[in-house]
Amino acid sequence: MLRGSIYHRSESEYAYLYTSNKAHIRIRTGRNDVSQVLLMYGDPYTFNTKDWTNEPLEMELLLSTENHDYWFIEVEPKFKRLQYGFHLIGKDGEEVFYGDKGVFPYQDEFIKLPNLYFKIPYFHDIDRFKAPSWVRDTVWYQIFPERFCNGDKKNDPKEVLPWNSKLPSWNDFFGGDIAGIISKLDYLHDLGVNGLYLCPIFIAPSNHKYDTTNYFEIDPHFGDKELFRKFIEVAHEKGFKIMLDAVFNHIGDDSPQWKDVLAHGSKSRYADWFHINEFPVNYSETEDFEYANDITYDTFAFTSHMPKLNTANEEVQDYLLDIAKYWVKEFNIDAWRLDVANEIDHHFWKKFHEELCSLKEDFYILGEVWNSAQPWLGGDEFHGSMNYAYTEIIEQYFAQKQLSSEKFISLLNEQLMTHRQQTNAVMMNMMDSHDTPRITTVCKEDIELMHTIMAFMFMQPGSPCIYYGTEIAMKGGPDPDCRRCMDWSTDFENNQTFNFMRQLVHFRKENAEVLSNGKMEWRIFSNGDIKLTRQLGKKRISVLFNKDKKIVNGPNYTPILAGKQWAVFSE
Repeated sequence: MLRGSIYHRSESEYAYLYTSNKAHIRIRTGRNDVSQVLLMYGDPYTFNTKDWTNEPLEMELLLSTENHDYWFIEVEPKFKRLQYGFHLIGKDGEEVFYGDKGVFPYQDEFIKLPNLYFKIPYFHDIDRFKAPSWVRDTVWYQIFPERFCNGDKKNDPKEVLPWNSKLPSWNDFFGGDIAGIISKLDYLHDLGVNGLYLCPIFIAPSNHKYDTTNYFEIDPHFGDKELFRKFIEVAHEKGFKIMLDAVFNHIGDDSPQWKDVLAHGSKSRYADWFHINEFPVNYSETEDFEYANDITYDTFAFTSHMPKLNTANEEVQDYLLDIAKYWVKEFNIDAWRLDVANEIDHHFWKKFHEELCSLKEDFYILGEVWNSAQPWLGGDEFHGSMNYAYTEIIEQYFAQKQLSSEKFISLLNEQLMTHRQQTNAVMMNMMDSHDTPRITTVCKEDIELMHTIMAFMFMQPGSPCIYYGTEIAMKGGPDPDCRRCMDWSTDFENNQTFNFMRQLVHFRKENAEVLSNGKMEWRIFSNGDIKLTRQLGKKRISVLFNKDKKIVNGPNYTPILAGKQWAVFSE
């Protein structure tokens, strides 16, 4: 038996509360190395007595990667306490006991020692990972406000360009605003999305607004608080949840706090609000990243216009928390998306989570993390992350053709096993965003391939997100080209992708429960084709994917959804 591959960790994604009285237990073993895993468990206060559970429970093989198998069971002990170990039977017949002190021969002298077992001492519901239930039923739609729709020309910037008159450059303005979003709520409702994620809307000099100067006011080019309140009210009436973008890693160089530092140096009351390495501040207004290497303060990337905030400073913490709570209390927003979230200290995010969730019980916190977000998803910081680590694997397989089917599924499963089940259900899955090339361009304008990728993404655990314009197959390369104006001249009724995406969105919402929490079963055919089945209770949904745009032989009944390269069946 491959003992080095056996792994479990109590009170982690391997052992956690799923409900207040049910625990999920996982264990990892070597791939195809173990034939059976039994959970030996009972109450820690009755160990080795007649009340100790004498009937071990058989665990099921949940998912596999190229190197490991993951086994799973759900248990509900009577007294909300759990002491447990694992009886592993290898395919070679070897039997071992695995517990808190490692691997031992499966013999009485070891399995009767209480200190060799893992424990969950008590099921504290306050420590359980709780995600808002509405998120798993949500299909998000990301809006870059400056490029979505110009609904009020009276608030246009002076340098505004005619809508869609050119491909965007870094500093272009086209006049998109909140009035424009309001005017398109019926369009979004028809598409079927029910969550709107808005990139920053607060006062900032740029078109993207990630260089915020005043977090308590709506940028006048977008509207004002009265209009924003109307937007929230109308959107909520139509069934939309609203998520705003919090840029708390850094602040714009036009902010009064940073200007005070420039004016007063080390004597500024805000000197400790930033990570300043040397006074006087070596400040340059150039956009040239080479010059930014020489500045004497920390920034977002190498951008001198975005000095990094010191979130270890209590005044900064209070300032940012006041901002976050203000928009919840005054306007009843439903979620915050946290920009550059992995570059801010965990201590601050724990305070953020506690205060925001105390303010609104079903509030959703989403972090921007491009690699594995596991360190932030223990239940006391973020509920989910923008799932780039997962969705990039999908792109690598279908669009870039860099992975075999075996490696593809292995990587996806590995990502899923880094999180609790309830965490996976509320991750945000997207194939493009304001920071990436558009998926249509990634697919080299192969619309069938683009549809295949979107269909696959919509079948995964997590909350899917559509970047504005993706529903009509808008093109765009890296930033700023991915931030083109929404093309409202589109013939939506006859647009192939729009009709497909509308159907896909409604299918996802109708089957949200099984597609969020259903068990995943993979099958790889001899030619590399893939079948994914999602099952919850008696409900089964299967989807077949073929590399050569010819559906593999599947069930003999009519598919619910289908393209040239894929088909969805209800079984």
